[in-house]
Amino acid sequence: MKLSNLLPLLTPLTLTSAHPRPRPVIIDDNLPGGPSGHEVEIVGLAFAGSGCPAGTVSGQLSTDLTTLTLLYAEFVAQAGSGISPSNYRRNCQLNVKLRYPQGWQFSVFKADYRGYAQIPAGDTGTCKATYYFSGDSRQISSTMTIRGPYDDNYLKTDQFSVESTVWSPCGVEGLLNINSEVRLSPMDAVKPALMTVRSPRTVSVRWRRCSGS
Repeated sequence: MKLSNLLPLLTPLTLTSAHPRPRPVIIDDNLPGGPSGHEVEIVGLAFAGSGCPAGTVSGQLSTDLTTLTLLYAEFVAQAGSGISPSNYRRNCQLNVKLRYPQGWQFSVFKADYRGYAQIPAGDTGTCKATYYFSGDSRQISSTMTIRGPYDDNYLKTDQFSVESTVWSPCGVEGLLNINSEVRLSPMDAVKPALMTVRSPRTVSVRWRRCSGS
């Protein structure tokens, strides 16, 4: 099902103005102790950035409601002769607003990024993702660098331990932000180079009880 059929968005960059019944959020059932799926709702979802302009992102929830898959149509960085240096980097800011039972908090457990890279010898391509919650200065990042020559698909997997991740506020609502980017270096490269994020990109979350709950 399309994300545009799921949710109202949080920012002026909207995919739809409809307000259908909220859907459960992804929950990793392999991690014990979380609330049940019907107790957790995605109440807002928004995209913005040079890598995900309006109308270029779609997605779906898996039938078991454990995985959110995002599909990008224009998340492409390019460099080379005749290509503007402004194209060497593309980013996408994803905002997910969750409503969940009081006494719980969540974090990103795992995220997969799939794409294609064509990088000549001497150049590099970078895929980076930063995760944080609105109102909290803490954040975690994960970076993968591909050195040329390279001409193939790639998979970047971010997987965080309980100790290294950041957690949503304790309460009944949290806004998760994921800022992703692909970047080529040098940006004034002569030989053609590109790096994409395409499909699928999946995100899973884990839960824990708040201290004292």
